[in-house]
Amino acid sequence: MRKFTVTAALLGLTALGVVVPATTSQAAGSTVAGPGCDSKWGPRNGYMYAWENLDCSGALLISTAGNSSWWGGSQDRATSVMNRGYTGGLDHVAFYEHASHGGGHACLAPGELYADNLTDNRLTGGVSANDTISSHRWVARSACGTFLT
Repeated sequence: MRKFTVTAALLGLTALGVVVPATTSQAAGSTVAGPGCDSKWGPRNGYMYAWENLDCSGALLISTAGNSSWWGGSQDRATSVMNRGYTGGLDHVAFYEHASHGGGHACLAPGELYADNLTDNRLTGGVSANDTISSHRWVARSACGTFLT
């Protein structure tokens, strides 16, 4: 019985030794997202924002309370977006692949606050949301097919 207990203990420690380093290396390789967007979040002001880089960093591409059918020189560059719109009614921001609200789209809900990494999001047509957005408009939740996270 003692041999079984010692063998079981050694197997348990060996398994623990394998699991801990793998978890530690995974954590070290991941990027922490959110602190940049968290620092830029403020009271709701009716605006949506888009930044060029992850975590609401880099160039601020657009900041507006209204709809935009063409982002001009800022189109196809957004990697993070924020919804500081007022809640109720048209409180979701629908981001579109093409000018004039065309192509695939995805929405950012007011409760989501921001999407700090669009590389892991898709528009309704299946295309990546990252570096793809050319226009946006404020819509009701019922107009949304896909949501950014």
